Amino acid sequence: MSADTSSEYARQDAFDPVRNPELFSGVRSRRIFAFLIDVIVIALLTFGAGVLVFFLGIFTLGLGFLLYAILPTATALLYVAFTLGGPQASTLGMRAMGLEMRLWYGAKPYPLLAAVHAILFWFSVSLLTPFILLVSLFSDRKRLLHDIILGTVVINSDSHRQYVDEQA
Repeated sequence: MSADTSSEYARQDAFDPVRNPELFSGVRSRRIFAFLIDVIVIALLTFGAGVLVFFLGIFTLGLGFLLYAILPTATALLYVAFTLGGPQASTLGMRAMGLEMRLWYGAKPYPLLAAVHAILFWFSVSLLTPFILLVSLFSDRKRLLHDIILGTVVINSDSHRQYVDEQA
């Protein structure tokens, strides 16, 4: 039994930058500002979680204080997994900038993919900064290295909604 790659069930690339350039217009710059907003949100969430861990540490006679070692990382991963991997397919910063993430064939990302996306982002930034942004200059969809590896695309939300409405 062989795989039939020509069937109607084959996934097709849903976002063509030549046919729909409005999906990628201004994505790179808005993505940078979305990142800055998300850093602030994660810092506030980490501070709030730190207060909870403090009281947990007192309640558990110091054992809860061990959570401080993983608190920023766990907070950031949970934030990305539940926002980017959620029904809106965007973090709060991305929503503020009018962006959303999709898989290359149009589906929304799921929480595990969103968490892996964040891990790959931080890994690539720690090794390749600022060269990671240079990849988007040569990508027709303005994707970064971790987007290419995972097969994700960041697009304009409003343009995507108009595109979906036109197709329906």
